[in-house]
Amino acid sequence: ALLEESGGGSVQAGGSLRVSCTASRSPSSGLNMAWFRLTPGKEREGVAAISNYGTTYYADFVQGRFAISKDNADNILHLQMNSVKPGDTAMYYCAATQWDLLASQRLDGQWYREWGQGIQVTVSS
Repeated sequence: ALLEESGGGSVQAGGSLRVSCTASRSPSSGLNMAWFRLTPGKEREGVAAISNYGTTYYADFVQGRFAISKDNADNILHLQMNSVKPGDTAMYYCAATQWDLLASQRLDGQWYREWGQGIQVTVSS
């Protein structure tokens, strides 16, 4: 699956932003997908994941604020980011795998085979 992110940009704290990821080589219905983020000086963080069955998983730091969804008809993964904070500023990456993952693996980037180029999200205070 060739992955390409879109929709990043700048937003003020407390606002909302949606980032999307288009899978152009494989049907997203067969993929386990996730969003990760990377901030300079910090390790990569798993943000949210969705299984090929539609089960969702969230990191504690975004629980209740972010929502991951997958549009299998258009092969697009979304991350709706609400009540954003300056700490959410990062490069966000879309990832996918056809492997079947355990729940404990869903937010661990080592288990994903395909990655997008990333898109910047900046939250100002």
